Amino acid sequence: MKASKISRRQFLGTAAGAAAFSILPAGLPLATSTRTKKPNSKVGGVQLGLTTYCYRSIPHKADEVLQYLLESGVSSVEMRLVLEETLGLPQAPPRVAPGTVLSDAEKAEREKAQAGLREAQRQWRLSLPMQKYAEIRKMYNDAGVNIHIAKFVPSGWSDEEIDYAFNAAKTLGAYGVTDEFTDQASQRLGKFAEKHKSLAIYHTHGQFGMPGFDIDKYLGYSSANRLNLDIGHYYGSTGLHPNAIIEKYHKLIPSIHVKDKTGPKHAKPNANMPFGEGETPIADVLLLIKKERWPINVDLELEYAIPEGSDPVKEVTKCIEYMRNILE
Repeated sequence: MKASKISRRQFLGTAAGAAAFSILPAGLPLATSTRTKKPNSKVGGVQLGLTTYCYRSIPHKADEVLQYLLESGVSSVEMRLVLEETLGLPQAPPRVAPGTVLSDAEKAEREKAQAGLREAQRQWRLSLPMQKYAEIRKMYNDAGVNIHIAKFVPSGWSDEEIDYAFNAAKTLGAYGVTDEFTDQASQRLGKFAEKHKSLAIYHTHGQFGMPGFDIDKYLGYSSANRLNLDIGHYYGSTGLHPNAIIEKYHKLIPSIHVKDKTGPKHAKPNANMPFGEGETPIADVLLLIKKERWPINVDLELEYAIPEGSDPVKEVTKCIEYMRNILE
């Protein structure tokens, strides 16, 4: 789903935006919120949380995300690009609007800028003090929120940048670094995770629905390799119950992503749906983890279309409450 993004000013003009920031004293930075009640989204022994990808269509710097989490009562989070964007990572030039015709000079200038961006980002990462991540951790922990995963997607970076990613994750208090599930990533990152006494965690999409896909091969590249199973993608691509694979690999699954999707035989196959309207057996998965007391983080990944009149903060709250009601 392509999310339409709105500016901070526009979001603050909405009801949800006003609610999300109403807890802040006038004139003080977001991180100095005076809310005293800390969130708790651990229900029945199962830690519910989310990935910051949920907020991709609204302003989502680290301090803003923290307020959204507090509004929804969420106490655990997987941090994605939010981290580096907050700290000032050099960004790519804005995309050219479809149909725009560039002159040769404009094309050359954009190519030059893109070529220099990769090196600028590398230099930025290698010069960034880890204290910056310590400050983010303190801001979140003081508010009652734990950062359990840092998703840097670093498998295509230089060795020095991968070391930076794992150092940053450790500073944040995270137990590992996440990347998308590819052969390259699972071969490369595990060795760095071993070096840093951390975990290399891979997020799945529809791989399990591909003929001949062998999860054991990829996990076997390193003793530090782990699986971030997306149960929505799993069910949507295979039609199989996720509990079978969770039961088999639970010791190698520190976290799962949760979304509600239709199955492959549905009239609209593999489609993202509001919670309770799809076919993914979310309740079965949650109750299995609760019953077995497995220490698996359960993270919402909000991907269905936001209904008119709503916004990501409201929809996150609905989804968290949906899972909370199952577990209580």
